[in-house]
Amino acid sequence: MPLQFELCPGRMIGGNHPCFIIAEIGQNHQGDMEIAKKMIKMAKDCGADCAKFQKSELEYKFNKRALERPYTSKNSWGKTYGEHKRHLEFSHEQYRELQKYASEVGIFFTASGMDEMAVEFLYELNVPFFKVGSGDTNNFPYLEKTAKKGRPMVVSSGMQSMETMRRVYKTVKQHNKNFAILQCTSAYPLEAEDVNLRVITEYQKEFPDIPIGYSGHESGISISVAAVALGAKVIERHITLDKKAKGSDHEASLVDSELAELVRSIRLVERALGSGIKQMLPCEKACHDKLGKSVVAKVKITKGTVLTLDMLAVKVAEPMGVPAEDIFQLVGKTVTEEVEEDESLLSEVVDSYGKKAKS
Repeated sequence: MPLQFELCPGRMIGGNHPCFIIAEIGQNHQGDMEIAKKMIKMAKDCGADCAKFQKSELEYKFNKRALERPYTSKNSWGKTYGEHKRHLEFSHEQYRELQKYASEVGIFFTASGMDEMAVEFLYELNVPFFKVGSGDTNNFPYLEKTAKKGRPMVVSSGMQSMETMRRVYKTVKQHNKNFAILQCTSAYPLEAEDVNLRVITEYQKEFPDIPIGYSGHESGISISVAAVALGAKVIERHITLDKKAKGSDHEASLVDSELAELVRSIRLVERALGSGIKQMLPCEKACHDKLGKSVVAKVKITKGTVLTLDMLAVKVAEPMGVPAEDIFQLVGKTVTEEVEEDESLLSEVVDSYGKKAKS
């Protein structure tokens, strides 16, 4: 199974492909379609790849007592938790409208299916990939049913252990080779000490044949950019129009200026990561030609002399002679022409010196 696959039509992830950036709208739309559309447009304008929502079929996600319990939080949109959640839940028809709008704007659209029936609806809606929220990562019947649908999957791992994530990997892989796992800590907002970015590298060792990413709930963008430097191939961050709006997610979300800077910084880091091959680059030639050091004669060396180390020195010289790193190769070799003191020792005047000077 390759480390790369097509997550959305025409958009590969993993390998050397650009990091896929998910703008998580979640329920920060406050149950308002106009706000939801503004957030989709914001995600597109800031350069994100995908606008993502959270879809629930409430009677399948919660039992009756959970929906009926009083909800008096400052973030409440109703007297009971059920009323609160219903206020924030868009209908199937509204989802179709939002999907159509995202297509018109030119950004990929998907949602986390927060229960099995929600996944059925999203499959019918033909989202390009399924996002599995951390709350369902250890829900193995859900994982198996979702994986069997054959769409790519992105699986968050908040609140889970490595042992559980090994089971998640095996369960999904048995039915679906195209999936990614995201390191995630489920706290809002998330303190730096609890991010645990090193799990990204541990996941890369444990699951070397799938892309690994990061879903962040911290303030700011620095940690998410660092995740890309560690090799994250998917980044997911919550977004908002107002950090002070009602709802527990807004404080840990990014406003438009932050999201735009995140995208810019990720693309900059991707350019900076390079190939991993250490060599002198074309951009370094001017510095090398000006300041690169080579071998010179410490004393006058007559024709036919067998070179010893005490005859040689390393300096910035004009013209550039034998590269400094080859000085020990010159010992024991014979010069074929006289070389004045402090003059460059050129490769052509040293018998049996096979390496040409760098240009």
